[in-house]
Amino acid sequence: MKNNFFILYVILILVLSNQVKSEETFNFDVTEAEITNNGNTFIGKKRGVASTEDGMLISANNFEYDKILNILYANGNVVLDDTLAGVKIFTEDITYLKNKEIIFTKGRSKATDQITTIDGDKFEYNKFLNELNAKGNVVINDPQTDYIMYAEDITYLKNKEIIFTKGKTDTIFESNYIFKSKDVLLLRNEMELSSTYKSSMLDNADSSFYKFDKFKYLIDKKTLKGENIEIITNYLKSKSDKIYFKNGIFNLATKNFISKDIKILLHKNVFDKERITVQGDEDELKKLEKFKGTNDPRILGVSSSGDTNKTIINKGIFTSCKKNDTCPPWSLKAETITHDKNKKEIMYKNAIVNVYDVPVFYFPKFFHPDPSVKRRSGLLQPRLNNSNILGTSINLPYFHVISSDKDYTFKPTIFDNRIYMFQNEYRQETENSSFIADFGYTKGYRSKSSDYKSNGMSHFFSKLDIDLGFDSFSNSKLDIFFEKVSMDSFLSIFDPVLLTDKTLQESLKDHGTMTSGFVLALDHKDYNLTAGMTAYESLGTSKNSDRFQYVLPYYNFSKILFSDLNGSLSFSSDGHNTLASTNHLQSLVSNNLSYNSNDIYSEFGFVSNYGIYFQNLNTIAKNDVRYKTSPQAELMNIYEINTSYPLLKELQTKYNYITPKISFRINPSDMKNHSNAGSLITTDNAFSINRLGLSESYESGKTLTLGIDYKSESKLNNEKFFEVKLAGILRDTPEYKIPQSSSAQGTTSNLFGSIENTFSKYLTVDYNFSLDNNLNTFEYNQLETVLTVNNFVTEFRFSEENGKIGDSNILENTTTLNLDGNNSLVFKTRRNRKISLTEYYDFIYEYETDCLTAGIKYRKSYYTDRDLTPKEDLFFTITLFPLTTLDQEIDKNLYRDRNDDVIWK
Repeated sequence: MKNNFFILYVILILVLSNQVKSEETFNFDVTEAEITNNGNTFIGKKRGVASTEDGMLISANNFEYDKILNILYANGNVVLDDTLAGVKIFTEDITYLKNKEIIFTKGRSKATDQITTIDGDKFEYNKFLNELNAKGNVVINDPQTDYIMYAEDITYLKNKEIIFTKGKTDTIFESNYIFKSKDVLLLRNEMELSSTYKSSMLDNADSSFYKFDKFKYLIDKKTLKGENIEIITNYLKSKSDKIYFKNGIFNLATKNFISKDIKILLHKNVFDKERITVQGDEDELKKLEKFKGTNDPRILGVSSSGDTNKTIINKGIFTSCKKNDTCPPWSLKAETITHDKNKKEIMYKNAIVNVYDVPVFYFPKFFHPDPSVKRRSGLLQPRLNNSNILGTSINLPYFHVISSDKDYTFKPTIFDNRIYMFQNEYRQETENSSFIADFGYTKGYRSKSSDYKSNGMSHFFSKLDIDLGFDSFSNSKLDIFFEKVSMDSFLSIFDPVLLTDKTLQESLKDHGTMTSGFVLALDHKDYNLTAGMTAYESLGTSKNSDRFQYVLPYYNFSKILFSDLNGSLSFSSDGHNTLASTNHLQSLVSNNLSYNSNDIYSEFGFVSNYGIYFQNLNTIAKNDVRYKTSPQAELMNIYEINTSYPLLKELQTKYNYITPKISFRINPSDMKNHSNAGSLITTDNAFSINRLGLSESYESGKTLTLGIDYKSESKLNNEKFFEVKLAGILRDTPEYKIPQSSSAQGTTSNLFGSIENTFSKYLTVDYNFSLDNNLNTFEYNQLETVLTVNNFVTEFRFSEENGKIGDSNILENTTTLNLDGNNSLVFKTRRNRKISLTEYYDFIYEYETDCLTAGIKYRKSYYTDRDLTPKEDLFFTITLFPLTTLDQEIDKNLYRDRNDDVIWK
């Protein structure tokens, strides 16, 4: 009986080990099985499957089922397959509360519905509700919709296809749009992502960064809706702008948008130098540099819309002024502001320019290139000018881009007295060359002078710079230039309106001379060479034969032959062939050999050096007072020895230096007659070997130059307090071929001196003088003082020449009073005391901010030269940075008292 019972028990165990049914709850198919706790606990081992009648399949390495609590525990490569719901969960450990139909996982888990996968540290799956909650480093990946979501707590409502998160959430769509938010709601059927909390989105396609208080993103339409939106363009890059909207709708694919209450904050350097250099306006460039980075350019509008082609702002306001608590110094209001992105134009409709909220200009329509444009065909800034000679005028330039390296500007100027100027400017820039030509015709001007009766005139200025690029030279350039005007006083008259390019301005500074020719410059590591040909035309010369001077050709060559611890030996050569006044010809070649020793220090503290100079002068001339008609070759030399004895005294707060100096030079050869040449000796050049400024002669005779320097400076910062220099020249015999103005013809020269004194931070004095050898008369005085007291600065400059040195007496003053950070007064004057004539007065009041400069300029000048007459002008000047500058003469008749008398005279 016992044996039969044992056999029956073994058979039962074998059957149960293969398949066990737990009273209509779970079916187990396991390799090994064990029943304990009076049949209430089932244990399955070595891999198996547990299934339910409602389609749940659970595969695991181990099972433990509590029959009383109806709870299943499974671990080891667990795969839960809810076949009815279409959900699979992969994990290492689950707890299945069968009565509640809730499944918990432990450890890293993954759930999938064949399209979307959810990874998390732990899951809670409610089979009744078909809801999955995942927590801890949760990642949702939907390759079909192409998004990835990261959060700490995500709930997936499978029946409703809704996903919502708790806490911080990152969502990436198409690897392009990165949302960072909180408590996000994702409606999978409606394809909609939203949050009511502050969020951000980075659009990698165009480097735009969005911030919003709340948002809704329509995934399939790629449409973003938000409130209180901030957009940062060029995110984490330079030249980044900020755009604010109260609300808006944006299509990220088509770039269409519509918004309300827009504010655009452009980056501070949006108006950089490249935007202005087309016209070469140096004043605007200086102002740009002064306030660089302080502007706050911005645009405000009531509403806006746009697409990939255009952006339209309704009732827009633009200003570049720095933000403050009051209205900006200037602003531009328009009914609509349209940015055409294809044409790169910004167009304004019914625009009004306001200065401190006061309307001053109205434009029905106008446009200009957007800030990204560096070169663009179109109208440039108009300019208003005024002259008492020419009257009021307006300049309307048109700029045309011919190609990537060529452009042309047409600058018509219309005057109110029937004068018309048609000016043209052509520019060409290549990799190795730069060319500019400014040419034009002026019609209607009638000269007041008797020698010019035509009512038309012309001008032509050009310059070509070529980088030759020779490999053997560090610098190899060829410059070609040409200047011509048909009336002598043309530049002096039309200079205020002649807006020449800055590359020509240097050569046109001298209104009295036109220069044409070419210059070749070669810089080698061993030598330097400059050569060229030049033609000069002296304007205003009545005799036509005296107008022109030709230097055909000229050259300058220099080379250091050797340099060592003892000194250096250098060679230079220069020459020219000059034709002046039709038949005055001069040809000259000068070769120079110079040796200069290094300083030699004696044991007694003396510092000495010496120099040996040779010059070979070769000349031939025709109708010249200094050179003969037959070839001449001369050899000249001069020797020089210099010694100084520097002394130093150290005090508690400063150093005092005193340095006696002596220089002996001897020239055994003769020199040419330069007695009428202009030459001024000062303490700065008294010890120079070429203190007379002569290139064709050495100073002849034996001379002894004596001098002493005294200087006191701070020990703290080496700032100079006080400095005095004295120098004089002794000669063995008089030499009258030396320039008379040097005061060094006699045996004793003038006493040359200079005093520089920084009395305090408020007052500095710089004085240079030349006292005759009898110590009776100051033949040269130059005094410069600067007085600074808080916001008051006044500068005086007095220069006087008497006796042998010259005959002039000039006094100049510039006084500036800065009333505060924005307001200033400037007074300038220059008086020729020799003829008791004040040459000009300038009185300027200026109000200046970072974006606006306004002022009144009173100018009175007394200069007269044929077409130029004494004039008195009163200007109102306003600069709206970066728009334009307006210079307009004030109508003096507007300023009258009650008796109808003109106040301004």
